[in-house]
Amino acid sequence: MKKIEQAKKRLEDNKQFKVLSILENLMDEKKEQLAKQILKVDFNLINRLYQNKDSKKNKNDKIEPIKYIDKNKLNNKQRQEIEKLGEKVLRQNQYAVVTMAGGQGTRLGWKGPKGTYKLDVGEDGKYIFEILANTLKRTTAKYGKEVYWYIMTSIENNDETINFFEKHNYFGYNKDKVKFFTQNILPLLDFEGNLLVDKNYTIKEASDGNGGVFVALKNSKMIDDMKAHNIKWVYVCGVDNIMANMTDEILLGLAIKNDVSSASKSIKKAYPEEKVGIFCKRNGKPAIIEYTEMDEKMIYAEDENGELLYGESNIVGHLFNIQTLEKMAEYKFEYHCARKKNTFIDSDLKEVIPNEPNTLKFEAYIFDGFEYLNDMVILRVNREEEFAPIKNATGVDSPESAKEIYENFYKKEEKK
Repeated sequence: MKKIEQAKKRLEDNKQFKVLSILENLMDEKKEQLAKQILKVDFNLINRLYQNKDSKKNKNDKIEPIKYIDKNKLNNKQRQEIEKLGEKVLRQNQYAVVTMAGGQGTRLGWKGPKGTYKLDVGEDGKYIFEILANTLKRTTAKYGKEVYWYIMTSIENNDETINFFEKHNYFGYNKDKVKFFTQNILPLLDFEGNLLVDKNYTIKEASDGNGGVFVALKNSKMIDDMKAHNIKWVYVCGVDNIMANMTDEILLGLAIKNDVSSASKSIKKAYPEEKVGIFCKRNGKPAIIEYTEMDEKMIYAEDENGELLYGESNIVGHLFNIQTLEKMAEYKFEYHCARKKNTFIDSDLKEVIPNEPNTLKFEAYIFDGFEYLNDMVILRVNREEEFAPIKNATGVDSPESAKEIYENFYKKEEKK
């Protein structure tokens, strides 16, 4: 009963009267369950997020193009020198991969973690996790070292993901090299700043975005684990890009050669109006600008060679040295607010199913950490060789488009 009274006071202090009414109307067992959750809520954080929900980037920010290196334009001498630097790290087993796999396959019509989705490739099809495991196994075959693989799940899909790997014997990858950790979550709010409660009488929560990967790595002791295994460099990417080249000697070698603590991959913008995030410099620091922030002049601006000045698209493939990865966990990231549609229960404990967005969801983006970097290397790679995301059920970035890119690439590889 003490916890319930404490929860009521916290709700009153933070003007969460809708949730207070729900709490008071619940039976004792459910009341205690909800009270425990309320006492864990960081009200200082969510109040600040709500107050800043409509904040925009400073219009006076100085946005400039960022330099990039085209992988295809490196000559043999450059490539060999750079590859040697990257290979040394891989051969010494000082490299790790983080796959952000907290999402579900809902948009694909798939019930389960996105990584467990089976793509129609090869004779019997391949799961997304299986394709990524095979990519790492090729690195093992090349260097004789098994890369440590850290997989970020969510509270929602963690058990199912681990069980999936166990069921499939880790697709032949060394299970001792695979570590799972969960992403952090934040409460959802309604448009008035109230917490939402679902039909199970728990506060509705959602993952805090891919920018939460740094804090999640720290809180789960995975950074400590990396340091214990003498990991020097870590590549962070999403689960949905089946063509991700996660152990790229060129990207790694360029970061070392240029003495930077971070490097990212880009692909050339398909056309000026493509709705993608673009690498740039913001107030002299590396950044990614959203397409919604770009005016027409920026969208079509070209250099002396007819190339788009803002044409390097973000594919969520980012390399960090271990010191920077650890520092990122200490920085305060800006949260972005999205408006979503979610069911909830009202004060009379009746479920409400909205017809339009009614919820504020807060997310941090991994690239918001770039502002803490002095510089970084951007490596332009071929779209058809390294980017086949699976986001939509049909059309662009769908299983069908990913299958085409995947099969075309490996047909060419077989002919070499």
